[in-house]
Amino acid sequence: MAENIVAIEYEALLLGKRITRVAGFRGSRLGMLDRSAYILLVSLEDQPKSIGELSEITGLDASTLNRQTAAMRRQNIIQRIPDPDGGMARKFTLTQEGERSLAQQRERNLGALSTVLSDWSSEEIARFAAALTRFNRAVQSLEMRNDS
Repeated sequence: MAENIVAIEYEALLLGKRITRVAGFRGSRLGMLDRSAYILLVSLEDQPKSIGELSEITGLDASTLNRQTAAMRRQNIIQRIPDPDGGMARKFTLTQEGERSLAQQRERNLGALSTVLSDWSSEEIARFAAALTRFNRAVQSLEMRNDS
């Protein structure tokens, strides 16, 4: 069992390193998003969020998020808006350019993953997706306990 845990740790490190290269996360040149901007855009895709809400989702502190959101506002991929629910905190939402950039990066990501998984069966992909989801939920749960 211990050797399998060592293998998972090593493979997770490689996955984090390689997936960003395969998916084309090389910074914002040529219209590509960097990984942190992509994560924030995905987080904002469904509804506007405040710095506090983004912090809960990403695990990043407010000062880091303030720097990242300021840079993204300068790139015109997000904008600040009043809270649609009438709350005091201003929220961030995607601009049209942000929606376009997110769609473009997602297309790159899915294309790269489709290429990597092209010789996998549908069942193998489903099992891998389920195992990866379970793994990420376990990590998230541990993070939440450690933050409490």
